[in-house]
Amino acid sequence: MAMVVIRSEDRGRTQIDWLDSRHTFSFGEYYDPKRMGFGPLRVINEDRVAPGGGFPTHAHRDMEIISYVIEGELQHKDSMGNGSVIRPGDVQHMSAGTGVRHSEFNASDTEPVHFLQIWVLPERDGATPGYNQKTFSVPGKSGRLRLVVSGDGRDGSIAINRDVDIYATILEPGEPVEHRVADGRARWVQVVRGSVTANGERLDAGDGAGTISEEDICIEAVEKAEVLLFDMRVSV
Repeated sequence: MAMVVIRSEDRGRTQIDWLDSRHTFSFGEYYDPKRMGFGPLRVINEDRVAPGGGFPTHAHRDMEIISYVIEGELQHKDSMGNGSVIRPGDVQHMSAGTGVRHSEFNASDTEPVHFLQIWVLPERDGATPGYNQKTFSVPGKSGRLRLVVSGDGRDGSIAINRDVDIYATILEPGEPVEHRVADGRARWVQVVRGSVTANGERLDAGDGAGTISEEDICIEAVEKAEVLLFDMRVSV
């Protein structure tokens, strides 16, 4: 399968007084039947929330929801009794399962918050809701692929209800990382910031690219970059 590339400027957009959100895949009022996700990866939203703004309490079910903060602080509260502030380096996971209600607000009255919200379809519906949050240091992600999310929680990663591995890396200009995958698995590269090449394809901040092939993937920084790499089993 050839690499599918979605450029930052081609993403959907929701813009209101307190929110500027870019949608890699169909979400809310943005609908493109050709962009309904990639494998079990259903949503990648890049959200910028103004000081004092946020998402009031709302419901989810049967979805694995991951938040990755880039800048600022995100305040989370949910019906399971969890309350936390998520900062850069933190990865938060909420398994909506049979149903959960939560809110997300900018924790600052003066500074914006910039984060990625990622939705992954669960292995099966009707799971017990759950919550987890971990911090992954900059040194731990520098020059290497650091596993931050997985289906089995190995290597200190956050366990989710799907065979999906998510790696984070921070690369200096000219620095490469390589990843091998098993046959028939899907890969998606999402550039958080900076610029890279992925198997020779130039990708800039906000760009994403996916493929299903036996080919290893090599990511090399053109300028200092932060990248997420998804390695996913396509079917259950």
